[in-house]
Amino acid sequence: MVKRRTSTYTDSMTTRLYTHPIYLEHLTPAGHPERPDRLRAIGKLLDEPEFEDLDRKESPQADAGAILFAHPEEYYDKIRLRIPREGIVRIDSDTTVSPKSWQAALTAIGGALAAVDDVISKQVDNVFVAARPPGHHAEKATAMGFCLFNNAGIAARHAQRVHGLERVAIVDWDVHHGNGTQDIFWDDPSVMYCSTHQMPLFPGTGAKTETGTGDNIVNAPLSAGDDGEVFKEAFRSRILPAIDRFQPDLIIISAGFDAHHRDPLAELNLVEDDFDWATAELMGKADRWANGRLVSLLEGGYDLHGLAFSTAAHVRRLMKG
Repeated sequence: MVKRRTSTYTDSMTTRLYTHPIYLEHLTPAGHPERPDRLRAIGKLLDEPEFEDLDRKESPQADAGAILFAHPEEYYDKIRLRIPREGIVRIDSDTTVSPKSWQAALTAIGGALAAVDDVISKQVDNVFVAARPPGHHAEKATAMGFCLFNNAGIAARHAQRVHGLERVAIVDWDVHHGNGTQDIFWDDPSVMYCSTHQMPLFPGTGAKTETGTGDNIVNAPLSAGDDGEVFKEAFRSRILPAIDRFQPDLIIISAGFDAHHRDPLAELNLVEDDFDWATAELMGKADRWANGRLVSLLEGGYDLHGLAFSTAAHVRRLMKG
């Protein structure tokens, strides 16, 4: 029986973890920060006894047609045709594909879609999907920033088109702005995209003035050196009130952990407890507005220690409420 949370958050949660061995077969060049060892580090920590109650499943592979929820057919064809029979092919200076990348990408999408299905059908309280390649930099028709397809964007459209939800909020705390998610939903007021991120930093988007045509884009840029208190204030002053105004039927987290102080690709100073705090706040908003429906999708995080321990803090909170 699925245990439902209470307003005091005293009961344990039923949290599902989706992952799959195919994610390790999406290969990147030697020295590339987005590497299979990221998932190995997460998996090792989530195998500790404290996580024995995680409901673990292998991610299913999505039908390739799901890509069209967020990307045009021409882009689908472009990426499919770049998959090599052997070796590694560059899509751009940062983004590569290898022979198993198409299958890995479809399985990353499949995990996200299954997670949405699970929380809407109340099979579980919440879901974390540990997948790669990540997705939030993938624009409608451009792969970039290690991302091929926008997993969170496809999941949001799936929730609307398959399950009939009206409003979906995507909250992105990756240290890099999710330009892809913003691009996909810029003209769609039924999906709200909220982001905390370091600025200036790759990809160069994410100013407060970028609000979408329906005021559905909420950016809360942070500066190099900012710590957890500044991050929390950005949540309190911009992200959480925006969620209350929007009243979503589902919350999807783009859970990047590269704002951790150890991460080599950025200069924010978050610690594990900051991700725990943000998780709890979004769970509270999901309870208030979305019947508890919350799905979390792994994005960035490139220091293996910071990534693993931040992910553990996040999943621990998902499990405990």
